[in-house]
Order: sequence, then structure tokens, then C-alpha cells
Amino acid sequence: MARGGWRDPIRRRIVHPVQAVAALVVYGLFAVLPVGVASAVGGWLLRMVGPRLRRLSGVARRNLAAAFPDAGPAEIERIIVAMWDNLGRNLGEFPHLKGLADGDRVTVEGAEYVTQLRDDGRPGIFFSAHFGNWEVAQVASRRHGLPLSVVYRAPNNPLVEWLYARRCDDTLDLIPKGSAGAKRLLKVLRQGGHLTLLVDQKMNDGIPVPFFGRPAMTAPALAEFALRYRCPVVPTRVERLEGARFRIVVEPPLDLPDTGNHHDDVAETMRRVNAVIETWIRARPEQWLWVHRRWPDQVS
Repeated sequence: MARGGWRDPIRRRIVHPVQAVAALVVYGLFAVLPVGVASAVGGWLLRMVGPRLRRLSGVARRNLAAAFPDAGPAEIERIIVAMWDNLGRNLGEFPHLKGLADGDRVTVEGAEYVTQLRDDGRPGIFFSAHFGNWEVAQVASRRHGLPLSVVYRAPNNPLVEWLYARRCDDTLDLIPKGSAGAKRLLKVLRQGGHLTLLVDQKMNDGIPVPFFGRPAMTAPALAEFALRYRCPVVPTRVERLEGARFRIVVEPPLDLPDTGNHHDDVAETMRRVNAVIETWIRARPEQWLWVHRRWPDQVS
């Protein structure tokens, strides 16, 4: 048996079921609370716990110090606590995502760009980041009748996969990352469909693209798809306003380069994408997920 292989049966038969039960209990507790209360409880919980998680908060602290060299220790700690609050609120709001589309807790700016993509007869790509409550972005497409295919990272525990699908409505087509998922993405675009991608995570075999003044290994898939199909690429962010209230901002499509050099056009497209995301984060740093090891000089 390969080294460490003995852990797999234990993980499948003991660890995964225990994790699934715990996830179900947490999901159920937040589900029975009103969304505003669930958000507040989740925020309070991670404000208390998150800063004490030394490894994760240490990553956030180093990232912030590098991104904002003029920020003092007190400001960095304030951002870290607020980041954990935002993440905890996301957790509390998770069971309520379907209902947010029908209420007044979410406003949409730039809805004309959603309807433009819906009606232009072409494929299109929305991109976002782990910013605010990024899961709320589905509200914009649902309200304006635009079916979306959403790329996501499947959980390590397959027993909790159903929770992810449960929080989505029928307008979303969930596509897991991987080779099989990439083929489905190409099929969606060939058929004139629309994708939404989160593009702010490190990809070890990606391309180096500037992000906060340092090269960050970035997945080039968005640029490859956009340049291949010459389709609109639309920045979309979800800002948390106060408590469980949000503003979805849909921006005008990016101008795509067309120099004739595919390699350079891919790099330039992703440079523009990273520049947009950096602008969002600089304006509201507490709403981004700083615990991610985004740069190649950090050990995964």
C-alpha cells in the first residue's frame, strides 16, 4: 500500500461522514434563522475564531503587508478582523441565497449589460473574485432571465457536494473544474451560452500576471475562451453594504486586445482582468479573501 494510503478508507468511512453531519447541522441552524440574524451570528462567530487561526491569519497578514506597505499594524489587524466577519456572514447567508433574488436586500447596478449579453445572440463571460459575498452574483442573472454556467471547485468531501447544489436555483448550470469541466465550458460557449468565472485564485501551472505589484500565477482560461470566441468579458462584483445587504455592480465589457500575437493577447487580457480586481480590493480590502496563498513565493 502506498504511503498514506491507509488514510483513505478512514477518510471515506469516518472523516467524511462526520464532516457531512457537521455541515448539515451548521447549514440547518443558519437556515432556520432569518437571513439578517444568520448573517450577524456567522460574522460574530468568525470574528471571534478567525483571528486566532494562526496559519490562515498569518497568511492574510503577510499578504496585506505586501499589498499595502504603508498600512500600519493596527490597520492590517482591522482589515483581518473585518475580513473574517465578512466570511462568517457569507457562511450564515449560505442557506438563504435562493431567497435573496426575490427580496430587497440586493440591488443591481449595470443591469443593462446583463440584458445586453442575454439578447446579443453571442456567448459571453462574466468574471468575479472572492469578494463581498460572491455567491450572491447569481441574483443578477436570475432577475434578468440569463441562464448561467458556473465553474466551481468541487469539495474534497463528496458527501457535502449536495449542499453546494442545494443553494443554487434552476437557472444555474454547475460545472466542476477539471478536464471534463473544460469540455463542457467549450460546449456552452459554442452553443452561445454564458459563463461566470472566479479568477482570483493561484494556479500553479498558470501564467505570471501582475497583481498588487507582484507576479501572480493566474489561470489563462478566461482569456483563451474570450479570444477564441471573441465574446464579451464582463467584470461583476458583489459589495457588502451593511449586514446582509448587497450591491451587485456589473461593469461594461472589457476591451480585448487583438494584436495578432495570441500569447501576448492572452497575457494582456489577464493583466486587464487582474487590474480590475485589484481596483475592487483597494477600495474595500476587508471584503477580499486574504487567506488565499495567491503569489508564487508562498508555499501552497
